This record gives sequence, structure tokens and C-alpha cells, in this order.
Amino acid sequence: MEKSDEIEKLIDDVSFRKSNFKDYKKMTMEQISQELRDIMKFEQESMNKIEEFEKIQHNQDLVKYVKIICKNTTQREITQIQEIYLKKIDSNYLNSK
Repeated sequence: MEKSDEIEKLIDDVSFRKSNFKDYKKMTMEQISQELRDIMKFEQESMNKIEEFEKIQHNQDLVKYVKIICKNTTQREITQIQEIYLKKIDSNYLNSK
């Protein structure tokens, strides 16, 4: 697979995550925790791929673009999951005392 195709695939993967919204409020604590681990793993793997692209790709604008959308999308999702997770901890554990 050509490197530009791999970059486009990564862009598609990030866009799919963005469009594949999940209702975290309806999930259990364990499910939310797993989702958080999954998105963090996805972010780490994506950034590793992007670093490889930076070394070999001639179109640095494309690499910068994918880096920005990946970082923005994953951070937005991580923040959303953390907020819901903390609210669930608060309501389930801290207020139950």
C-alpha cells in the first residue's frame, strides 16, 4: 500500500470514530473504562503512524492535517468520556455515602 493511501486510510479511521458517536451516559462504568482505554490506544497507535509518515512523506501538509484532526478528534472524545466517567463515579460512589 502506498504511503498516501495509508494516510487517507488513517483519516478515514479518525473520521469514522468521529461519526460513530456512542452514548456513554448509558454505559456501565466498566464499559466506559474500556472505551477510554480503547480511544487512548487508538490515539497512541495513530500518532505512531503519523510519526512514521513524517519521516517518509513528501506532502508534509497532509501529514500536519492528519495529525491535527487525529489529535482534535481523540482529545474531544477522551474529554467527553472522562467527564461522563467522573460524573458516574460521583453519583455512584461519592454520593452513596
